[in-house]
Amino acid sequence: MNKTGVLLIQLGTPDSPSVPDVRKYLREFLNDARVIDIPWAARKVLVNLIIVPFRAPKSAKIYQKMWTENGSPLLFYSERLAHKLQKILGDSYEVELSMRYQSPSMDEVLERMRKKNFDRILILPLFPHYASATSGSAVDKAMKIIKKWWVIPEIKMITQFWDDEGYLNAFTERGKQHNITDYDHVIFSYHGLPVRQVDKVYVDGKLCTDHNCENVITEDNKYCYKAQCYATTRALAERLNIPSDKYTVSFQSRLDKDWLTPFTDKVVIGQAEKGAKKLLVFSPAFVADCLETVIEIGDEYQQLFREHGGENVQLVESLNDNDTWVAAVKDLVEKNL
Repeated sequence: MNKTGVLLIQLGTPDSPSVPDVRKYLREFLNDARVIDIPWAARKVLVNLIIVPFRAPKSAKIYQKMWTENGSPLLFYSERLAHKLQKILGDSYEVELSMRYQSPSMDEVLERMRKKNFDRILILPLFPHYASATSGSAVDKAMKIIKKWWVIPEIKMITQFWDDEGYLNAFTERGKQHNITDYDHVIFSYHGLPVRQVDKVYVDGKLCTDHNCENVITEDNKYCYKAQCYATTRALAERLNIPSDKYTVSFQSRLDKDWLTPFTDKVVIGQAEKGAKKLLVFSPAFVADCLETVIEIGDEYQQLFREHGGENVQLVESLNDNDTWVAAVKDLVEKNL
């Protein structure tokens, strides 16, 4: 009987919220040339001598706020997803989970998969929207490992699923758990990226700003992260009957001003200043709870909203190990094989 290995890849998390473990995680993460895409020497100085030494203690305190009795929510829910997926896929598949950074490491997991002698392997980074810093980095690392194998089985990779019906239906189901008409405004908040990284996907010599990415997906901008985020938003808004004047697309977690705009924190402040009292926030770029959802949206933006006259920021829960999402991942796997 043919057997298929399925590798789910998440971004990563420190082994613990201690400063040394957070420092170790940040060092590996931020030294990735696809994450900080500047010359090698400059990146080493910036990351190892400036960012990590100053950021690790602050980040450790934030991770401590997020940490649960089950550890990191990102790792916990990703492991639960893999376990549930294994059960519904059955014995002809074997599901593994790895992190792009830290544990469980891709090197160890893929070595285990190599020894299983699979007929084929499907690699699925759990990032709905393509970005070189996420899907691209995960696939790049997997290819570097696999190319060293003496026997390379059939390999299939899914690098984006922003328009997948199962994914969209799973987030629609989450949204329907809230009475959307009770909220003054809805925000669809995606992780930010430097504008230069978005521009790099274009092969026609033009920039993202030349492609009407807020309104349409074409052959030219089909790999543009911004265009995909807006397309996902339009699809969810249509399913949830949210009028276009009642929602805003924005980008969070920026490091400087030359990142995708509008910035979510500025949108939150702007809505409070307009008199909004209740905001509903979707974060469709994240399929599992993490710092960006639990802390940044659920805590920091809540505080920011209140400081400017608002009352409540309600985060729409991530997909985590929800059964609808598990079924969607099963369908993703099967239809791509």
